[in-house]
Amino acid sequence: MVPVKRAMRLALFLLAGSGAVAHAATPGAACEALGRLSLADTTITAAETVGTGQYKLTDDRFTRMVAAPGMNPAGQSQTPANPAFCRVALTLTPSSDSAIKTEVWLPLAGWNHKLLGVGNFGWGGALMTPGMLSGLDAGYVVASNDTGHDSSTPEGEGGRFALGHPQKLTDYAYRANHLMTVRAKEIIQAFYGEAASHAYWAGCSLGGLQGLIEASRYPADYDGIIVGAPPNPLVNFNAQQLWPAWLLHQTPAAQIPADKFKMVNQAVLQACASPVGRAQGFVDAPEQCRFAPRLLLCRAGDQPDCLTEPQVRLMEQIYQGPVNPRTGQVIFPGPAKGTEATWGGMASSKPFPTALDLFRYAVLQNPDWDWTTLDWDKDIATATAKVGPLLHVAAPDLQPFFERGGKLMLYLGWNDGHNPEELASFTQRVQRVSAKAADAVQLFLSPGMGHCLGGAGCDTFDKLGAMDAWVTRGQAPQKIVASKINDGKVVRTRPLCAYPQVAQYKGRGDMDDAANFACVSGLGVTSK
Repeated sequence: MVPVKRAMRLALFLLAGSGAVAHAATPGAACEALGRLSLADTTITAAETVGTGQYKLTDDRFTRMVAAPGMNPAGQSQTPANPAFCRVALTLTPSSDSAIKTEVWLPLAGWNHKLLGVGNFGWGGALMTPGMLSGLDAGYVVASNDTGHDSSTPEGEGGRFALGHPQKLTDYAYRANHLMTVRAKEIIQAFYGEAASHAYWAGCSLGGLQGLIEASRYPADYDGIIVGAPPNPLVNFNAQQLWPAWLLHQTPAAQIPADKFKMVNQAVLQACASPVGRAQGFVDAPEQCRFAPRLLLCRAGDQPDCLTEPQVRLMEQIYQGPVNPRTGQVIFPGPAKGTEATWGGMASSKPFPTALDLFRYAVLQNPDWDWTTLDWDKDIATATAKVGPLLHVAAPDLQPFFERGGKLMLYLGWNDGHNPEELASFTQRVQRVSAKAADAVQLFLSPGMGHCLGGAGCDTFDKLGAMDAWVTRGQAPQKIVASKINDGKVVRTRPLCAYPQVAQYKGRGDMDDAANFACVSGLGVTSK
């Protein structure tokens, strides 16, 4: 429990600030006293004690997904226990059009003197409570926010909140996370009577991009930032997501049935996977795969086990990624070889909804925009000019973060729609920024892993523990053991090696045991 003297310090802190709070002699009273804190542009709506095991996760699809082991920053295989904590809910209002719902959870016992900021997912719009629980279980004060809109309402669903609300778009892009961090640190000081010794960020997808933006705009907010699958630059990445549907609109005859994508994937596995990869269901080193879809060209009409000429061309264009017709440059590379079995939803005649929302709501401010008219030169340039300054991080932007000693851990699955070769190239550019950056950035690529989690690869590993050891003891992670978990049970482990090294099977022993792999030099990619 919070010691009585700590509760007394909180009471004195509040008395000095507002003159309105009596002495708090118990942890519960100390928690409730936080409700009377006066913080700039902030309304505290709740300050309450939550007992052990009393916090209940909502039973909806989104919560179940982000509660999966692969999204757990501490690498726990089960939904973490809920130790007693002080829950502080606040609304941040940096502008007249802002309403950023934020929560800070403070352990009543066993605080490790550190803060964890938990990133969002998709378009945001909800607290990442599963990630908060896992951090709390590991002894952290945890904080998360809804990025300034409520995704459960029609006006907040997807990117609709950005329509006619530039201040909300600014909140979403960076202001919500920075102000959450500042307020969380103030609340920590008030509750415990001391500052957090270190602060870390952990997020994947949007949460990964948020971490990069935090490092770029506010290099003093966090000492260590864990970045999973960052869609950066967001405009280019979303353009890549719209590319397959746009191609199919131009050539409807190129439509590929889901079963054919699976057929192609099996051909890729046979051509490029090692014996381990074939046994486990993924290509181990996609960057070395030279499979060409033209090898499957139908010779005697359309058949289930081959591709027609339009289908071959579609596959080639998806692998390549969208191209600027004026310059010939690839805007963002397509997914890696070995991901084809997951293309059924992406390579359809319907545009990818998240990507569509960026253009019609955030960029063009037109909900009726006809995506089939997308100009791959002018519209991409317009989008980059409008939202790029908010949602794009270039390698040089991170230099101040490294100069003050910040550590950056990036990770991505090879079966993600985001091609890891692109992130590897970005990582290399980051490492060239300064001498300090060279030893302050690590990239981990997981064969077979999907977007942040899932797939046949190992998606669950202790990112938070590795970051803490790096920051506090100077131990840069060179290898992290990851697990594949089904129904709460570990079915496979594999080492994730710091790029450009890769995990290689030693040739004997259980293929599902990380002990039978070694980190060896990989081919890597050429930085652009």
